Formats: sequence, structure tokens, C-alpha cells
Amino acid sequence: MLKRWNWASAHKITLFVLVLLVALRLALPYIVLHYLNKTLADLGEYTGHAEDVNIALLRGAYQIEELQIEKIAGKKKQPFLNVPLMDLSVEWKSLFEGAIVGEVEVYQPELNFSFSEDESQRQTGEEVDWTKIVKDLLPININRFVVRDGDISLVSLFDASKDAIELKALDVDILNIRNVEDRADPLPSPVTARGDVPGYGGTLKFDSRFNLIRQMPDFDYNMKFENLQLPKLNSFVKPVTGVDFERGTVSLYSEMAMRDGKFNGYFKPLTNGMRIFDWKEKDGRTIGQFFKELFSEGAAELLENQKLDQIATRVPIGGTAKDVKTDAWTVIINVLWNAYVGAFQKNVDNNVAFKDAKADFGEVIDKAREVRKEERDERREKRRKERKKD
Repeated sequence: MLKRWNWASAHKITLFVLVLLVALRLALPYIVLHYLNKTLADLGEYTGHAEDVNIALLRGAYQIEELQIEKIAGKKKQPFLNVPLMDLSVEWKSLFEGAIVGEVEVYQPELNFSFSEDESQRQTGEEVDWTKIVKDLLPININRFVVRDGDISLVSLFDASKDAIELKALDVDILNIRNVEDRADPLPSPVTARGDVPGYGGTLKFDSRFNLIRQMPDFDYNMKFENLQLPKLNSFVKPVTGVDFERGTVSLYSEMAMRDGKFNGYFKPLTNGMRIFDWKEKDGRTIGQFFKELFSEGAAELLENQKLDQIATRVPIGGTAKDVKTDAWTVIINVLWNAYVGAFQKNVDNNVAFKDAKADFGEVIDKAREVRKEERDERREKRRKERKKD
């Protein structure tokens, strides 16, 4: 009789535990949503809210739907961040490496920055420690962070214009953040970004490797920002320079490497088909602007590589975060080099490596001059041989 009673009691206890677990599972999304909204409600000058939370226990994940963060400006709220879907989970493959880390996937986020001089309209997010908020949402180290089809709006980026520049279709991949893999690699974390600037015709490609667990990260990157339509930039350029563009494109290429706080690299701006002056312009141009644009067009023609219809230079940059160095004479010489000796390629040069990061900036400048001299000598020798054949 006692055994029968114990057996029945065990069944009841088991049934009670199952019911309790089911009830907890049903209540869990509401518990998490309440915690989430409580965390987001007070972010200083910002406030946030999420519409719903879905729990996926089997893969150790949960999804946040319709996450919104707004800037509080008096009695008004300005949209800062909108995320239709965010997935936070344990990165299972890292468990086999003996690490418990997480991954975050963000889908179709919309981020609105404003650099207005009006403090009530300004919103850059710098007032909030966002890393703390992410840790509150996923209280383990994040090893993978990706963005899919993002949209970043930059309003009043330049003082001269309140127009917005939008970066759309943005995909970002930041991998192996905690260096779970490739522990011997000095730059173990690949970071890539792709995006379009549709209103201006440009495209962004960023490829790099980082060491993100250092206080000041080491890195080595290549960047291409290509084919921005110059006439689309007139609202930014004209208030500053007094001239505008009739046609043409501008691209920017860059390589940079940093190691132990020291860095070296370059920026290479390059225009194609640029035209400033047009005899037939009918936009109420003043006499002063007429001569300014005519002079600017003449100067541009002198500095242009006529064969490729391009103006370009290479701006070397190096030093430390507190002591950034460049060389004005090298910039000027590179403009003339592009115009009259050898045109710069519409691409990254692939001549900045991680090992170059700590090189003395003067040595980098001297090395670049030696490369230009070798190229000039090669061109002279090639022309000499061609004349000899003739």
C-alpha cells in the first residue's frame, strides 16, 4: 500500500513539475519583455521600447521585434534607432572551442544621426554607453555581430548644409570578436562592410582585420568609397567654396594599419570627368562667381591628367592618435605626378601592411619617394627602348 502511494505521489510531483515548466515557458517571453522595456525606458536623454519577444530555448536564443529608441527633446521624441528584428543567441560552434560567447544579428535597422548645432536637434548617441545596454540584453561576451540591410541617415553632417546623406543596403560583419579562434593571429577579427549611397550614386566597400580585445585595437584596413556624383554634393560644397560642379565623380581610396598605438597609411581622392565652369549655366550666377568658377576650371585643367580626365593625389598620414602627421609637399607633388608623369590607379594601392604600422613617418615618406623615382626611371627606360626600336 505504501509503495502504491509513493508511486502515485511521484506521478503527481512529475505532473506538477511539467505543468510548472510549461507555465514558466509560456510566461518567459513576457518576463523577458518586461525586463527589456524596463532596461530601455531610461537611457538618459534617450528612451526605448520593444513590441514583442520570442524565445527559442533549443538554440539558446531570443528575438526582439520592433525595437525603437528615441531621443527626448523637450516634449518631443525624435527617432534614433528602429530595429524590426534582432536575434541574440549563444554561438554554438564556439562551445567546441571551450568558450561560451554570443552572437547578435540585426535585420533592417534604421539609424538616424543628427549633427545639428541646435543641441535639442543634435543626436549622435555619444551620451549613452551602448556596450552596457548590449551586455544587459545578452550577458555573455559577444563573438559575432552582423547587420543586414541597414540604413544610416547622417543629417547636417557638414555645417554648410542641413541635407542628409544616407547609407543604404548596409551589410556589416564583425567576426571572432573575442578571439575564440586563431589565437596566434595578431589580427584575428575580420570586419567587413558594404553599402550604397543611392542619392549620390556612391558605393562603400570596407575590408579589414582587427584585434578588438586590446584597449586600443590594432587593425589593417582597405577602403573604397567610389563614384560619388559631384553635382549631388553642391549643397555641401557651394556654401564653402562659392563654386559648384556641373558634372563628374569623386572616389576615395584608403589603406591604414595601426599597431601598438602607431599607424601609417594614406587617403587617395580621385575625380573623373570633373567640370566646374559651364558657359550655358542659368542659375543666376553672379559676376564674381562667374570668374571664380572660370579660374577654378582653369586650375583644374592644369592639374588634370588629360588622357584619363582625372585629378588625383595621395595624402600620406601617420603618427599616433595624439600626434597625426601628414606631408603637404608630398600631397602637391602627387597631384603633379598624377597629371604629368603617371596617373594614379582607381583602386587601393595594396602597399600598406600591418608590419608598416610602426614605421617612422619620415621613413614612409622617403620610401614613397623612392618608389616614385623607380617608376619614373622605368618609364624613361621604356620610352628610350621604344625610340631605339623606331
